[in-house]
Amino acid sequence: MSRTKPTRIYIAGDRGMVGSAIVRQLEARRTAGVGVELITRSHAELDLTDQAAVRAFMQAEAPDVVILAAARVGGIQANNDYPAAFIYDNLMIEANVIHQAFAAGVKRLLFLGSSCIYPKYCAQPMAEEVLLTGPLEPTNEPYAIAKIAGIKLCESYNRQHGTDYRSVMPTNLYGPGDNFHPEHSHVLPALIRRFHEAARSGADEVVIWGTGTPRREFLHVDDLADAALFVLNQPKVVYDEYTRPMCSHINIGTGVDIAIWELAELIAKVTGFRGRIVTDPTKPDGAPRKLLHVSKLAAMGWRAKIGLVEGIEATYGWYQTASAST
Repeated sequence: MSRTKPTRIYIAGDRGMVGSAIVRQLEARRTAGVGVELITRSHAELDLTDQAAVRAFMQAEAPDVVILAAARVGGIQANNDYPAAFIYDNLMIEANVIHQAFAAGVKRLLFLGSSCIYPKYCAQPMAEEVLLTGPLEPTNEPYAIAKIAGIKLCESYNRQHGTDYRSVMPTNLYGPGDNFHPEHSHVLPALIRRFHEAARSGADEVVIWGTGTPRREFLHVDDLADAALFVLNQPKVVYDEYTRPMCSHINIGTGVDIAIWELAELIAKVTGFRGRIVTDPTKPDGAPRKLLHVSKLAAMGWRAKIGLVEGIEATYGWYQTASAST
């Protein structure tokens, strides 16, 4: 009796927060009987900035589907400190993976970008159509330029070669596997670590960067993984209905934002910190607001499921366990 051949899926960046969440989703589906075979490589096994290595890997493995979740990522300070590394590494990863996937005959690919691709002062919430309509936020412009290039790579291969390469733009992500580095992490994990340490040491105050007034949207990484696979698995006719040739990406978010000051108060409560919260206006705020317009994704039939309080509590639990084991 013949069996249907499983779909071979290569997840680039499977050790990162996003990639590992997608792997968890796919593993659960495989356990449930979905015919998938996962292909993964660590950075030590495969340097995605090495064109020859990526070419050899793609030709040898010949995946059916590629999910490009690999990227060099970081918060405001990391983007400020290493702009050349952020633009170079991400451009190289995207160009190598997308082109070599095409060269190996891969017809389906999903590229994961970032909401930082949109102009700093664009209308809120940010619809997909505002891409390239104004200047970017200076602190992360190099990273944003690289992510825009990834979208345009997918669009260009689709236009010239008839591939089905899709792009999704997540809002700010958090969850298990996040980077909690005190200087190079994004705002939510940075605040979790800062308030955790302050609560445990009995500190009187915690200082947060900027004025606390910018508003941000946060999506749990497990929701992102679910949404990404939802978009990937839509029939092409459905995906094409909500995109167009020069605007082919789909936003992924909750459609709800929160002020950084309010986020700090929420994390203080979750971590048990009872002292003062102080702002430092000498530090950069970044964009005043970043809220994604998610009507296209909602019309396709997907909405976020994990609430912010629930997600932060679970992430804090994961952080405590991870910290205790190091």
